[in-house]
Amino acid sequence: MQKYGLNELREMFLKFFEGKGHLRMDSFPLIPQNDKSLLLINSGMAPLKPYFTGAETPPCNRVTTCQKCIRTPDIDNVGKTSRHGTFFEMLGNFSFGDYFKKDAIKWAWEFCTEVVGLPENKLFVSVYQDDDEAYNIWNKEIGLVPEKIFKMGKEDNFWEHGTGPCGPCSEIYYDRGKKYGCGSGNCTVGCDCDRYIEFWNNVFTQFNRDEKGNYTPLARKNIDTGMGLERLACIVQDASNLFEVDTIRKILDYVCNIANAKYTGSSDNNDVSIRVVTDHIRSTVMMISDGVKPSNEGRGYVLRRLIRRAARHGKLLGINGTFLHNIALVVINESCEEYPQLRKNQDYIFRMIKNEEENFKRTIDQGLSILNEFIKELSSSGKNILTGDKVFKLHDTYGFPLELTKEIVEEYGLSIDEDNFKINMRAQKDRAREAFKGKAGSSWDAGALSSIDKSLKTKFLGYDKLITMANICYILKDNEFCDEIVESDNVTIILDTTTFYAESGGQTGDIGIISTKDSEIEIIDCKKTPSGIFLHFGIVVSGSIKTGDTVKAIVDSKNRALISANHTTTHLLHKALRNALGDQVAQAGSSVDSQHLRFDFNHFEAITIEQLAKIEDEVNSKIFEGIDVTVEEKPIDEARKEGVIALFGEKYGDIVRVVSIGDYSKELCGGSHLKNTSLASCIKILGESSVAAGVRRIEAITSKGAIDYYKNKESILNEVTSILKVSHEDAYRKIETQISELKAIKKELSELKNKNASGNTDDLIRACEIVKDIKIIKGSFTDIDAETLRNTADTIKNKAGDCVVILASSFNGKVNLVVMASKTAVEVGVHSGNIIKESAKIAAGGGGGRPDMAQAGGKDIKKIDEALTVGSELAKNQIMNVS
Repeated sequence: MQKYGLNELREMFLKFFEGKGHLRMDSFPLIPQNDKSLLLINSGMAPLKPYFTGAETPPCNRVTTCQKCIRTPDIDNVGKTSRHGTFFEMLGNFSFGDYFKKDAIKWAWEFCTEVVGLPENKLFVSVYQDDDEAYNIWNKEIGLVPEKIFKMGKEDNFWEHGTGPCGPCSEIYYDRGKKYGCGSGNCTVGCDCDRYIEFWNNVFTQFNRDEKGNYTPLARKNIDTGMGLERLACIVQDASNLFEVDTIRKILDYVCNIANAKYTGSSDNNDVSIRVVTDHIRSTVMMISDGVKPSNEGRGYVLRRLIRRAARHGKLLGINGTFLHNIALVVINESCEEYPQLRKNQDYIFRMIKNEEENFKRTIDQGLSILNEFIKELSSSGKNILTGDKVFKLHDTYGFPLELTKEIVEEYGLSIDEDNFKINMRAQKDRAREAFKGKAGSSWDAGALSSIDKSLKTKFLGYDKLITMANICYILKDNEFCDEIVESDNVTIILDTTTFYAESGGQTGDIGIISTKDSEIEIIDCKKTPSGIFLHFGIVVSGSIKTGDTVKAIVDSKNRALISANHTTTHLLHKALRNALGDQVAQAGSSVDSQHLRFDFNHFEAITIEQLAKIEDEVNSKIFEGIDVTVEEKPIDEARKEGVIALFGEKYGDIVRVVSIGDYSKELCGGSHLKNTSLASCIKILGESSVAAGVRRIEAITSKGAIDYYKNKESILNEVTSILKVSHEDAYRKIETQISELKAIKKELSELKNKNASGNTDDLIRACEIVKDIKIIKGSFTDIDAETLRNTADTIKNKAGDCVVILASSFNGKVNLVVMASKTAVEVGVHSGNIIKESAKIAAGGGGGRPDMAQAGGKDIKKIDEALTVGSELAKNQIMNVS
């Protein structure tokens, strides 16, 4: 048997099924599209679900893919064994109502034995115990003897996921030999050891399961094949596990090299850490390239956990500093031929990983500070076990790894309550699971629209016209279908044809009117389903309308023009950002409505005022040039050759819509646009900010919004110049002069206050009370700020010698307090911080400080005298050592 590389095997599979009339499709992004039941794509068929359910029409009835997949339920076991991994590639051939069991089984056998060259004597199969059809194909058509065909029960060989399409399956196993076995005399297909490895699964989707558990034969039967690419590579390369496969081994060897460690394939700590880093960096690179960003929830939390777990294990291996972004290059080099976007997004991937590593270091530092406090509490209380609640808090709130907590407390001769920690972890997982169940429901559920004719798709004419005649196909009121609606009803209208743009690609839905001769519905929003049905949300203003009526759909033209101005300007802004900051800038999201535009993009630092001004100027120059905006539909490959910009992680069909702004900008886009840039009038950038790690946001206005903005600014300027009694041109100089004069007056006033306060210092010293040769000096002032009060206290202390100075003042309706103590006073027990703490309470305030000086504020100026008296008594007691 020839040893093929993983990349070779992928190409062999896809070419084989292309030769069998299958359309070869690219891997879908790891972020599910229009599927709330999944966090991340976890199988080859997951992104093809709409084709299986009939919700969407497949581009071809025969499809083949190599799908990137992430599975994380066993993430804690990754590294501990050589079996577990989080990222894998699933090869698949799919039939949507075309061929069925005979062809699927025949082609699977042909590929395994004739193309790859797997020895027939090493291959075994399993079938569902009641699937005689599959059994007979294997036995009579393929020629396998009964001893090589294993009948298994529903748990092993029947695929179903809640309600919906399901069916039996047939798996192919490879006998890897006794060296991988468990040694049992009963070891055979189905054993838990590593000898008989299942690598190919043909799912025969032939039934529909309803909520009562009934199985009804499907009119269109489907084939869903899944084959693990890494598993096939293990077999062909005689690799003991996935970490020994050629492309993955290169990553592992690089980890060993930078860690100066040797990999033995055992379960010792070093090997565990090497496997964790190797596996997690593969998942990390693929997820970031497909648009996942680290966060504290959902798929972003999965990514963050993978990066932090890998970083932690790198440190256990002795790797210092940030290092994961360097390993990412190996992943990209090994996979970029099949996934070219990895190379395209390389710089972005590196920066995202490095940024998250640096954030994790800060998290570790914060967690260490909290853990040290916990350890001090244990030591002072005489206990030696850190509670599970506190361990969980460190883990959940601060991202502090359990292993690190355990390691550190052991250094102090302490231990942790790991059982209680696990109880907390289970409770958290249960809460998350229930929340996810409640949100997701059945992965096949089509909701209230499930009974709509599957062939219905709303015809959209809104790119070229804003008014059209249409027929009402369905009406929904209170989430139920009805035949007639009347005045004041809140409704959802489904038309066969529309000019209303449905919210998508960041562009808000259109507003307008749906009307007949005698009735009118005000449409306040428009959205669409994944299958292409437009939903018009509105209120019946007058009359009544019935299902089947012919109506006029009228888009609000002024509102659409404002939206289009903002949308076209986002394209100009995107290009200007790339020109100013570099081609690594990529759109990470947008929001476009009639009022403003918001543009999110990948960038790791704030844009300077100078850069922002340059970007704004460039966009305005392109608006003022009056560049024609053109729209073309063309094949995706042709568009890519032209260098058209596509959205990060977005999935496109074979034919795409290209929006060009002269030679300046070319982007794939399904939104509405201006005919010429001059119609946007101008752009005004309102601000730039951070919205997530590595993601910045610009908010701006154009057209009427920008004009209104400048009118408002002019109105404010007119008010200012009216008050100042100067022209617009002289306003700045007038304000600057008045500010300078005001500063001089304030300085003069402050000096007078200091002088006045200093003049009273001798009187205060003479009125002091002496306790054990320490003078206790107190006094109050009016209209003295905190700084002046502090300077006055300092002056008194320097004049008086051994003393305690307690002063208060009222300023702007609030209380300022200061206490100072000489060196001798501190030596005999005076603590200014303790004195002021109690004094401030009297004046409804708070503060503190050192033994020699403390400050505070308060709210109740009526209590100043009482606060001074309390402070004076405390000072006496401290000098007399009275507690």
